[in-house]
Order: sequence, then structure tokens, then C-alpha cells
Amino acid sequence: MTVRLGTPHTPTATRVLLLGSGELGKEVAIELTRLGVEVIAADRYPHAPAMQVAHRAHVVDMLDPHALRALLDAERPDIVIPEIEAIATEVLAEVEAMGLATVIPTARATILTMDREGIRRLAAEELGLPTSPYRFVDSRGGLAAAVAELGTPCVVKPVMSSSGKGQSVVRSEEDVDAAWTYAVEGGRAGGTRVIVEGFVDFDYEITLLTVRHTGGVTFLDPIGHVQVDGDYRESWQPQAMSGAALAEARRIAGAVTENLGGRGVFGVELFVRGDQVLFSEVSPRPHDTGLVTLASQDLSEFALHARAVLGLPVPEVLMLGPSASCAVLAEGTGVPVFSHVDDAVAAPGTDVRLFGKPRVDGRRRVAVTVARGEDVDDARATARAAARALVIELVEPGGGA
Repeated sequence: MTVRLGTPHTPTATRVLLLGSGELGKEVAIELTRLGVEVIAADRYPHAPAMQVAHRAHVVDMLDPHALRALLDAERPDIVIPEIEAIATEVLAEVEAMGLATVIPTARATILTMDREGIRRLAAEELGLPTSPYRFVDSRGGLAAAVAELGTPCVVKPVMSSSGKGQSVVRSEEDVDAAWTYAVEGGRAGGTRVIVEGFVDFDYEITLLTVRHTGGVTFLDPIGHVQVDGDYRESWQPQAMSGAALAEARRIAGAVTENLGGRGVFGVELFVRGDQVLFSEVSPRPHDTGLVTLASQDLSEFALHARAVLGLPVPEVLMLGPSASCAVLAEGTGVPVFSHVDDAVAAPGTDVRLFGKPRVDGRRRVAVTVARGEDVDDARATARAAARALVIELVEPGGGA
């Protein structure tokens, strides 16, 4: 099959609609525009990162099926790439069934992975993959019963959330009320259903980026990472693993992504204990821990996603050396302004991505540093030092910090 790509702003254009325009979507948009794709970015707030590099942008409530369908009818994209979970997925299923656009990876995959219940039941109950013990509950009393059954400590998460929102660890029965309230407040789309997971005593956790493309399936080198309250803080590649654990990780990732189908990058999260591997979650899109691939590979996860989405071949990926990433957070209220960027990028093999988040209200990830090193420990130390060098002020337009 010959892949033909048009020219933006002409009738020949290949149009891609991003549903969600955060920092990961921004990198995807950049890679797509390099291939001459016309990119339309949508999100629920103006001036989102991907909007800053797209050809057009729309502010829309993507959970509103009427608003989402109106956007699709107006733009008539060739390809739709969901970049977040909070989407009226029934509209994507309808558009896909009518042949109006290709949904990446598929509408079914988007529906199943939009909430933790769908993907967990698929992995554990349909595919028989090893996971932590779990229960789904939709009331405070149900949560208390699940905690009593699974024991403490255990982890409570909304079935619909991202970046650790609403996630907490219950260490005793006294924590149940606070965990329930936090989960309900942190869940998307007004949901009150949560998953309770038995605590897993793992050695480390990884993201196994899995690329489905026209030539088959490519597994990238495993990425180790640190999370705080369910939100990514650091990642590194490669994560050392035994041969048996790596083979099992690839088996699990292959089984899940084969079932979901479609094409593109999947971020498969796994717990590892010795040679034992447990499935945790999967995102049908580039993963935040995969930001390390901006330094570690000749083709980042974003470049690979763009290629796979467009039906282009994915060659053997060249590893450039042990690498790491470190998330940079800002806390407070206002528009982020960065100084000492020169210090952050001074070390050889170090780089920074300032996301262009339009505002911070509370705590928000606003940048990432990436670095290569002689080994993973060296790369991690360099990335952390670069992150510490950045100084962030939060200012109000027309006012001071």
C-alpha cells in the first residue's frame, strides 16, 4: 500500500484531530506537522500546549456528545487521536462505524481504556493475565467492605481519572472516609465508582511502550519510573530486567494490545517482582513516562506514534544511550515564567521541554528535563540537577509574581 500525504490548508490535506491537547499531544502534533499533516487541536480550555503548534484549535467539552459530534462534522478529519480519557466515546464509536474517520487506535480500545474497570476486567477476566487483587465499588460502604476483604494497605483510584488524581493509599480503616471523598472529587465525568487494589509488593514498575504498526508489533526497551500519588515524577530507559521478566512483560503487553487492536503507541504499565510480572494499566497513546524517549532513542515515542498512525513503516529503533527524564512541577496560582533555563541545559546531553501550560491553579506539571549519561544512575542525576536549576515564577497578567 502506498501512503499519500497531502498539504495543509488545501483540499489534499491529511487532517488529524487531537482530542486533548496537553504536553504529550503537543509532541505528537509537532511530529505530525513535520510530515505535512494538518493538525486540529481540541481541549476543554484555551491555549493548551498542542494548540500552540496546531493549524487550528477548538475549545470544547469533549464529554458533551452533541458538542463533540458538531466538532467532528465541522472539521471532518481523516484521523481522530484521543489524547485524554474524558471523551464521549459513544460518538467515536458512531463515527468509526459510519466510516467517517479512523479512530486511533480504535473506538473500542478508547472505550475500554477510558475507565479502569473496562481494561482491568479485559486483562484479568477475559485474557487471564496476572494482576493485583481488586474490587470495584460505588459507595462508601462498599469501599469499607472491599478494604476489609483485601486488607491494608490497599490502593483506591477512581475508575476514570489521570495523573494520579483521586488516588490514595488506605493504610487503616480510619482512612476509608478520606479515600472515598478524595476519589469522588478526583474522578472525571462525575463518576462515583472506584477500584480498590490489593497492595503489590513489587521490586519496580515499568512502562513497556508497544507500537502496533503496518509491519507488526515493536516493543521498545523497558522504561523504569517513579510515581508519587499515582503521578509520574521520573523515568529512565533502559530498566534492567531478567530475561524471563522481559519475555513475560512482552507477552502480557502483546496480549493486551492485540486484543485492543488498531495502530499506534500503547503505554503498558506493569509491576515486576523477580521474574514475575503483573499487569497494571494500559494507555492507548504515548505515555508520560515515555518522555525519556526524547533523549534515549533516535525516534521518540511521539515520532513512532505519528508514523504508526499514518500507516508508515516503523524501523528498528536506535537506542542512543542510558537516559532519564525528570518532571518539573509548579505550585500556586498564575502563569508560569521560567528563568535559569540556560543553567538547566548547560550539561552535555541535557535538554528541557517547557510545556506552555497557560496557567497553574494548585499543582501542575509544567516542564520536563531529559538527559543521557554513562549509565542510568548518571542520567537520572543529571536530569534531576537540570530540573532543580529551573526557577519558576507564577505571575498574574498585568501584575507581579
